Amino acid sequence: MIPIREAWEIERMRNSAALLSRTFREIEKQIQPGVSTEHLDRIAESTIRDGGGKPAFKGYRGYPATICASVDAVVVHGIPNQEALKEGSILSVDIGVLLEGYFSDAAKSYAIGTISESKSKLMATTRKALHRGIRKCRTGNHLSDISNAIQSTAEAEGYGVVRALVGHGIGTALHEEPQIPNYGQPGRGPKLKAGMVFAIEPMINTGTPEVEILEDGWTVQTKDRKPSAHFEHTVLITKGKPEILTTGIEDKE
Repeated sequence: MIPIREAWEIERMRNSAALLSRTFREIEKQIQPGVSTEHLDRIAESTIRDGGGKPAFKGYRGYPATICASVDAVVVHGIPNQEALKEGSILSVDIGVLLEGYFSDAAKSYAIGTISESKSKLMATTRKALHRGIRKCRTGNHLSDISNAIQSTAEAEGYGVVRALVGHGIGTALHEEPQIPNYGQPGRGPKLKAGMVFAIEPMINTGTPEVEILEDGWTVQTKDRKPSAHFEHTVLITKGKPEILTTGIEDKE
């Protein structure tokens, strides 16, 4: 069953998403060559706690940090460390917030200084794929219409769509039904209804869609070690146009 949220629940999710958006704005002030992802993690945790929330990821199944900080060939779940960010890299940051009993979740990829044209295109295509998927978040559409929009956008540019990881429902738990793959045929799965809330998150690779988990048990890396990008929004299905709850993070295709 996919939960249908009441108006008061949606308001709490908006509040959670607003705090999450504020957290991204705070770390963005510090993202540059020479800064460590551990430093960004400390900023994110203090911003969330100062806002009355809790970091959704810290302690989740033993995850040790507030943010996931994934550089270049790391797709997702990179653990923050003391290593300085290097010019020309892609940094993908994923953060979740728990506030007033409700979760929000978002991710964004950043250029560290000046990046190559190929990395810039990868990021732009992944962002476009996210928004193409969000456009399908309308009542009456099928769940797989979101998946197909993401896949077709990415594969049209020759990129690999990660299949081992998916988007998800979100609300009183960080991960709820349904699972939302970033690939698939249109017109399949449950029909979308107003009040459903999804975390839509394409993870797009320059090369192969295949990934592997490193020895730390968390870090997911592209099998061919080519760069990856990751964008995510928490999205509410309404009776009309979908509402991006985390719109303060990144809202342009």
